[in-house]
Amino acid sequence: MSQAIAFLPPRAAVLSRRAAIIADLSDLLPAECLVHDPRELVPFETDAFVSYRRLPLAVALPNNTAEVSAVLRYCHRHGIPVVPRGAGTSLSGGAIPQEDAVVIGLSRMARVLEIDTANRTATVQAGVTNLAISERAGAEGFFYAPDPSSQLACTIGGNIGMNSGGAHCLKYGVTTNNLLGVKLVLVDGTVVELGGKHLDAGGYDLLGLVCGSEGQLGIVSEATVRLIAKPEGAQPVLFGFDTSEEAGACVADIIASGIIPVAIEFMDKPAIEICEAFAKAGYPLDVGALLIVEVEGSEPEMEAMLKSIVAIARKHGVKTVRECQSATEAALIWKGRKSAFGATGRIADYICMDGTVPLGQLSYVLKRTGEIVAGFGLRVANVFHAGDGNMHPLILFNANDPDEARKAEEAGNEILKLCVDAGGCLTGEHGVGIEKRDLMRHQYTDAELRQQMRVREAFDADWLLNPSKVFPLEGQPMRDTTAA
Repeated sequence: MSQAIAFLPPRAAVLSRRAAIIADLSDLLPAECLVHDPRELVPFETDAFVSYRRLPLAVALPNNTAEVSAVLRYCHRHGIPVVPRGAGTSLSGGAIPQEDAVVIGLSRMARVLEIDTANRTATVQAGVTNLAISERAGAEGFFYAPDPSSQLACTIGGNIGMNSGGAHCLKYGVTTNNLLGVKLVLVDGTVVELGGKHLDAGGYDLLGLVCGSEGQLGIVSEATVRLIAKPEGAQPVLFGFDTSEEAGACVADIIASGIIPVAIEFMDKPAIEICEAFAKAGYPLDVGALLIVEVEGSEPEMEAMLKSIVAIARKHGVKTVRECQSATEAALIWKGRKSAFGATGRIADYICMDGTVPLGQLSYVLKRTGEIVAGFGLRVANVFHAGDGNMHPLILFNANDPDEARKAEEAGNEILKLCVDAGGCLTGEHGVGIEKRDLMRHQYTDAELRQQMRVREAFDADWLLNPSKVFPLEGQPMRDTTAA
């Protein structure tokens, strides 16, 4: 990419003490839980926002909360920055380290601690994958609702950090709506518990503050999440339209009618062709846009909802209506959608935007997105959670061409500004990270940013947790690069 995104300068005194720091960390962790050989650090130099890379000072892989606490306490005492990391699936650069930072990776903390069907909760370590929760609860007739496309790999700790969503968030909400409690390790190693199995905790909503804080207020080591009973039945239906504008208008009218499907997913023609070539899901190739609308409930409930949705779609000139006839067909439809990012990576490099817009603005923003990308001489494939207006335009480019890389970044910035100007926001579920950090001033005033930074400083006065992220660098306190 253009390498336009800057990082804070590393602290010289921390770098000069690297050998001593590694020796001290070796006393706190088992040998297999500390990575410090430069060759072995390479897998941790970036996340799914692969355009930017920094090799960390070391990587700690604790087994439990006590070891997370010990490492944080040590780093805080010696002024060493810390970068939390789950599975590294962040699309906004949220887990990219700095040269003077210790990465605390939670991949070894992957135990499901309890499935409590009586209270409809699961308690897990932060390194448990999103999908593993549903797999463990499935035998009891329950599931965990948030379902990011990366749910096979992404972890619950990262989901909490970015307040992740997924296709089914339209009905069930995103992570914050399904999170009941966390065990949080503060920057100085103090362990606190927020919330629990009960539906609402007393006092300030600190749990809501932590969810979506991108690892800047503390490190979540355990979480208690809500489980939901499996529905009696579910059925996805494909709707094909000639244009993206027709599909976008149909989405807005479905929601305006008061019908809440469990999911409404959108693909434009480039995305349909890419996903069909990979998944062979049977998507229609003679349409300009596709909606996947899933309803659930009893047979009469699903039949009634689909009848109303089809009637709305016909008002918008729907060209194809295809109801699934089997569980295999339904699984294929979702395989195609959830493989979209990987399938796109087979044909081109891309960056994925994450702006969210009001549903009434979908058609306009889709049209302008195409115009913006075309204006830079690039291509775009749109695939996103249409039900809540969470857009994911994939801007295709050649990463080996510096000019195309620069244009892709500039096009992405223009799209995110468009989302804000249309009444939306910079991110729906991927987080700000470093990708959108310098656009925060487009959405917030200086006073609003200062207030957010005061909240951060109440938890981390020295800005050691996940530095260079979320807030514009010029708003972050200057670092002393000569002394630790």
